[in-house]
Amino acid sequence: MDGGACPQCGFTPEVIDGFRAWAPAMARAGGGFEAEYFALLAELEDRNFWFRSRNRLLVWALKTYFPAMTSFLEVGCGTGYVLRGIAEAFPAARLTGSEIFVDGLQHAAERVPQAEFVQMDARAMPYREAFDVVGAFDVIEHIDDDEGVLSNLYSAVKPGGGLMVTVPQHRWLWSAADDYARHERRYSARELRKKVEAAGFSVVRSTSFVSLLLPLMALSRLKRQSVEAYDPTAELRLPPAVNRGLEAFLTLERALLRAGVDAPAGGSRLIVARRPG
Repeated sequence: MDGGACPQCGFTPEVIDGFRAWAPAMARAGGGFEAEYFALLAELEDRNFWFRSRNRLLVWALKTYFPAMTSFLEVGCGTGYVLRGIAEAFPAARLTGSEIFVDGLQHAAERVPQAEFVQMDARAMPYREAFDVVGAFDVIEHIDDDEGVLSNLYSAVKPGGGLMVTVPQHRWLWSAADDYARHERRYSARELRKKVEAAGFSVVRSTSFVSLLLPLMALSRLKRQSVEAYDPTAELRLPPAVNRGLEAFLTLERALLRAGVDAPAGGSRLIVARRPG
């Protein structure tokens, strides 16, 4: 795809709020997420230990496994927080971010003005062998047809290119937080690997993260509460001292991952894979 019509079907995207829209009917009311949550995320991500720590992990993984990366697509880029970190680490790379909601793209374009942003449904992507690396970070758990999305990511990445995915892990951790976030599932390591390999990828690394904090996470998430009573801002508005302490644990954890230690359990899972060349 060169930015105009889809080379496979000839569809020409609309333009909504300045963004090319490949799924315009879903631009204001797509599934799997609450669009009004973007403004809150844009305000609080920079100050939250989990978002900062995940960004550092993703940038490390990109530099380690795909150091020569020159083009990157993030599916479900949200407010552009991850893409900004990648832009800082790979300033010469061609970056593209997609999101089903144009509300998220407004924030993302402000954060990463050098990137291209498009409105798109990950279940119907127009890209074919277009990127060195593709990524979906805490995205596919929101989508009913996650296997279809992984197949589309395979099509979008160049032969020999890479895939990076993060997802929430362990079904036993399901809580009101998952209901509020409109998750379809929490993954097991085996399930995610199986689906990534079924899409055609070869797995390079699969590991848990947020492992050292798993007991605290379990205590927090497994409290019995309804989705109506759940406060999504509680974990984002931690006292500064608590935030720093939790971030220190994840810094230690990241050092273990860099040393090659794969954590068997954790609140999230990272998988790194390649499309055979």
